[in-house]
Amino acid sequence: MKKILKISTLLFALMLIVSSCGQTEEEYAKAKDHNAAVTDVTKAIELDPNDADAYYNRGTSKDYSKDYKGAISDYSKAIELNPNYADAYYNRGESKISLKDYKEAINDFNKVIELDPLSADAYYNRGISKYYTNDLNGACEDAKKSRSLGFDASELIQISCNY
Repeated sequence: MKKILKISTLLFALMLIVSSCGQTEEEYAKAKDHNAAVTDVTKAIELDPNDADAYYNRGTSKDYSKDYKGAISDYSKAIELNPNYADAYYNRGESKISLKDYKEAINDFNKVIELDPLSADAYYNRGISKYYTNDLNGACEDAKKSRSLGFDASELIQISCNY
């Protein structure tokens, strides 16, 4: 009986959180109320600290508010909970680019490409990171691969392949 009560209490608390915020991630983004999103997702994490998606969503909200270090921390936790979470690796790589940590960003995009070899965006962002680490050949190769997968990589091709 206590287990049922505990589960009911948790479900009720979760319903309160969801109904009190009543907004999707997209609605938070449109409203630019990223602090509220972080607060609400933190409440969800308190209810289920093993929810990789919750950490990912909080990381996304932190990204929007330019808290890149906080976002990286949340994406890292999501990856710890789900080592095959390609979107978390991808977003963590983008946050690292924002911090100009290009070498570490390359590692994240390598993992995205390992998990999803057709990710044109991952090839493109890895190419950008390689460009900023002066690996122009690698940047050019990634830009061309990204283009072959349907991404408009013309600017990266122009600056990295025509040196």
